[in-house]
Amino acid sequence: MKYQVPQFIEVEDKIFGPFTFKQFAYMAGGAGAAFLSYRFLPAIIGILVAIPFASFGAALAFYKVNGRPFVEVLQSAFEYITKNRLYIWKKEEKPPQTEKEAEEKAIESFMPGSMVPKLSDSKLKELSWSLDINETIYSKDQGMHRGGSVPNTKPF
Repeated sequence: MKYQVPQFIEVEDKIFGPFTFKQFAYMAGGAGAAFLSYRFLPAIIGILVAIPFASFGAALAFYKVNGRPFVEVLQSAFEYITKNRLYIWKKEEKPPQTEKEAEEKAIESFMPGSMVPKLSDSKLKELSWSLDINETIYSKDQGMHRGGSVPNTKPF
C-alpha cells in the first residue's frame, strides 16, 4: 500500500489574496496604527508618526534577514537584550617576563625532579605513569628491550 508524503509543508497558505494570514494581520495592524495616529494627531505630526507604523507593519509582513522573518529577528534581539549572559572565559593579563626570568623557568623545567608527576594529578595520569614505570622495570629485569623482540627465550 502506498502512502502519500506531504510536501511543501513549510509554505503557508494564501488566504487573503496573495497574502498569508500573518502577512495580512501585520499589514492590517500597521495600517490601523497609522490611520489612528493620522486621525487623532495634528496633520504633520500624524503623518510623521504614521509612516513608521506603516513601514514597521510592512517589514513584519515581508522583510527577511538572512532568510529568517523579521519577527524572529526581533524576538531574538529582545531575548538577547533581556536575558542574562554567562561569560565563561576572561583573559587575565600577565606581566611581561624578562629574559633572565624566562631562562630560569626553562632551566627549572629540565631539572631531574620535575619529571616525577605530582600526586595531586588525576588518577588516570598516576595509573599510566605507574604502568610505564613497571613496564620499564620489568623489561630491564627480564633482559628485554622495548623494541618488542624477546631475546633468548625458551619454551616451557
